[in-house]
Amino acid sequence: MIMEKINKTNDVHQLDYKEKSILAQEIRDTIIDIVSKNGGHLASNLGVVELTIALESVFDMTKDKIIWDVGHQCYVHKILNGRKDSLKTIRQLNGISGFPKTTESFTDCFNTGHSSTSISAAMGIAKARDLQKKDYHVISVIGDGALTGGMALEALNHVGCTQTKMIIILNDNEMSISKNISGMNTLLTKLRSKKNYRHTNQRGKEIISSIPAVGKVITQVVRKSKNAVKQVFIPGMYFEEIGIKYLGPVDGHNIEDMETLFKKAQDFEEPVLIHVLTKKGKGYTFAEENPSKFHGIGAFEKGTGEVLTHSKSYSHVFGDCLVKLASKNRKIVAITAAMRDGVGLKDFSKKYPNRFFDVGIAEEHALTFAAGLAKEGMIPVVSIYSSFYQRAYDQVIHDICMQNLPVILCVDRAGIVGNDGETHQGLFDLAFFKIVPNLTIMAPKNFAELERMLEFAISFKKPVVIRYPRGGELVGCSSLAPIKLGKAELLMSGEDYSIIGIGNSVLKGYQLALSLQEKGISCDVINVRFLKPLDSKMILKSIQKTKHVIVMEDGVILGGLSSSIKELLADYSLTDVSIQYYAYPDEFIKQGSCSQIEKKYGLDIASIEKTVLKEKR
Repeated sequence: MIMEKINKTNDVHQLDYKEKSILAQEIRDTIIDIVSKNGGHLASNLGVVELTIALESVFDMTKDKIIWDVGHQCYVHKILNGRKDSLKTIRQLNGISGFPKTTESFTDCFNTGHSSTSISAAMGIAKARDLQKKDYHVISVIGDGALTGGMALEALNHVGCTQTKMIIILNDNEMSISKNISGMNTLLTKLRSKKNYRHTNQRGKEIISSIPAVGKVITQVVRKSKNAVKQVFIPGMYFEEIGIKYLGPVDGHNIEDMETLFKKAQDFEEPVLIHVLTKKGKGYTFAEENPSKFHGIGAFEKGTGEVLTHSKSYSHVFGDCLVKLASKNRKIVAITAAMRDGVGLKDFSKKYPNRFFDVGIAEEHALTFAAGLAKEGMIPVVSIYSSFYQRAYDQVIHDICMQNLPVILCVDRAGIVGNDGETHQGLFDLAFFKIVPNLTIMAPKNFAELERMLEFAISFKKPVVIRYPRGGELVGCSSLAPIKLGKAELLMSGEDYSIIGIGNSVLKGYQLALSLQEKGISCDVINVRFLKPLDSKMILKSIQKTKHVIVMEDGVILGGLSSSIKELLADYSLTDVSIQYYAYPDEFIKQGSCSQIEKKYGLDIASIEKTVLKEKR
């Protein structure tokens, strides 16, 4: 096997093109095998196998720096840089991350996990290089989907106007997570149709240069005019117009052609963008045919491509409920940011295409766009992952809440999401949303409560957050009191402890109470429902009765429900109360399964019960 020759950085330099072709297939087989067992980002990694081999064959990874946008396509890079044997631990507790991590290898020069950041980071690194008079290449690898993000466009503008020497590899597979919908995609579609441009342009220069006496002069004049040659073949060249030299398109699965272009790019003293055409899921039929499904996937059967576990999720429940509500109310519109399938809006987009908006990787735009819709009487429902709402915080404050507009912010993947690690854990939303005026914050304990909360939000006519976790609901109490603003729900009555929970933690608290009941300890179990406004009356009544409190939440301990209870106790000078807070500490939580992470931080039911019983002794 050729992979046996790849043990450390730059080993790929020793291979010939035939060996690299064999290596590409061996890497694909390895990635498919490991992801089928561990889950992970499959389609994106299969699409960049040859691209990564070509890049790391040309550049010196002991000094040159590659920044992988988003970073979920870094599996091949990890194999080529000393982590071939540890790849089997990818995304596992105490294993290697599914994203670039500077703590793992010096070849991971910048941590990434969210989209559209690589050009900005690469430019910063390149400027630092220049200021320190060092000599190395800086390469940003960014997908066509990520290029729709406003941050990427801002960075392109800055790179062009400063003429910073760096290389941008545009990995164009016509897919982000959902199908790209953007003006940039329209531009790239035109560029894809000009595959012969580079060869035609070069041949034209050769012909003109061969003209006796005047040929070289004409070539020089043409070269100085950015619009002269390229505008003939590619009208409206965006990249050239903003000051970035454009090369390509080139076949992203032809290693030799890419290496030729990468070597050429090394010689330029100006910023260069190389347009590389790849196929997402390349080499695995099921991923090629359904790249969205295999973007981020759990364990699956290699022979059939079928996911090994199927269960109803909060995202599906949200999507189904919104379709029903939209059938009764024509003012309801749905908005997402390149995550139609992931957030459960696939059916809505098909049934109500005129009321569905996928704005691309542009969370800031999504929320201000929603604010505009709400201002004119529509009811926008925005569904974005918790960790991606971080990108649009100003829009929540300035454009939605300051005007008190009825935008419904559905926060998917809230709490611990597990194997994607610290860049994707949804732990901060309760904390950063809580301090925003005019914003009501809810979290359901189960599927049925999510549906009732969505119905409530539609009629509420003010800004609302509804946050819910990845995956399915916990089994337990099926009680469902009507949703009333700021009213909590008492699920169980007792005398010894007040268990206060929100969202996904409520039914864990309920199960804990049932277990403690068998041991002679009775508990109040309160489903807070609303973090804001908080049902202080019910909570105080319970605390004053039991004097022992357990607070449970799937978020950070700072700023969320735990902080709200602390503030409540302080406000009422309740100093004779014993209280235990079960939330995540002030740190970034690394990858692992949700159950492993909960156990690690003592947030599983068994660990909490053990602490309670120890205290009662």
